[in-house]
Amino acid sequence: MTVSEEQRNAITTWLKDGASLADVQRRLKDEFDIVMTYMDVRLLVIDIGAEVQDKPEPEPKKKTPAPATESGAATGDELHTQSGQTDEADPGMSESSSDQIGGKVAVSVDRLVVPGAMVSGNVTFSDGVNARWMIDRMGRFGLEPDVDGYQPVDEDMQQFQLELREELQRMGYA
Repeated sequence: MTVSEEQRNAITTWLKDGASLADVQRRLKDEFDIVMTYMDVRLLVIDIGAEVQDKPEPEPKKKTPAPATESGAATGDELHTQSGQTDEADPGMSESSSDQIGGKVAVSVDRLVVPGAMVSGNVTFSDGVNARWMIDRMGRFGLEPDVDGYQPVDEDMQQFQLELREELQRMGYA
């Protein structure tokens, strides 16, 4: 379908103002009585050389991991915190952080798998740190936390493995 120069200019303006392809499709119908499929609108946008503006993604909240000693081992205070024990006299433990430590590991599986993976998803550890996980087509596991250098505690990793296994079995992967 051909469109006039006026219609091309209108489409370009809409896209510069942040309209999506669905918005352009709807406005073409409403304002110019032009009915087009979504794919036709996409091809028209390419033909006229316009670009759809990407919506800015919100930045993920970064949490800082607990500091480790030079050898990478946790200090006594960190072990106390990681074990889930709370000490009422410990001034460094806020009420919200003690609630998070006793929290649960939450696992989700992506409906649309990331490229190169057989299965992928997200995990939120008991301390609130999020991470992306994947299993590639060779069966290799990958974990990418939102916080650089973050290492989940052993209990969280064990709970993550159990919940991931259960979720994958429920979805028919096992």
